[in-house]
Amino acid sequence: MRYISIYTHPPRSTGPSQEEIAVMTKLVEEGQREGWLVITEGVAFGQTGVRVQAEGGKLTVTDGPFTEAKEVIGGYAILKVKSHEEALALARKFLAVTGEGTCEMYQLFEMQPDDSRRH
Repeated sequence: MRYISIYTHPPRSTGPSQEEIAVMTKLVEEGQREGWLVITEGVAFGQTGVRVQAEGGKLTVTDGPFTEAKEVIGGYAILKVKSHEEALALARKFLAVTGEGTCEMYQLFEMQPDDSRRH
């Protein structure tokens, strides 16, 4: 099974320190080597995004930063795990490295190949 983990944290005015990057790099390399980390990316401070909203047939585009935000997206990861419990254990491990923030975990819907279309 696969999960997406979306990491949010309080807004920061600076990026991660060299020490924080080194510790995170070590965790990412471990996850890739052990096969539980499919892909991960950080978001550049998570404050400069664009919000596109559809309502009543009308699209509204709002440029960031979003001053009302109490937290920003710091990154995401796609995890390949055997169980929900393993996904939670990996979130705990990640948060032990970041020291602060939240991981929202969602199991991904995995489409099965349609065998009836094969010849």
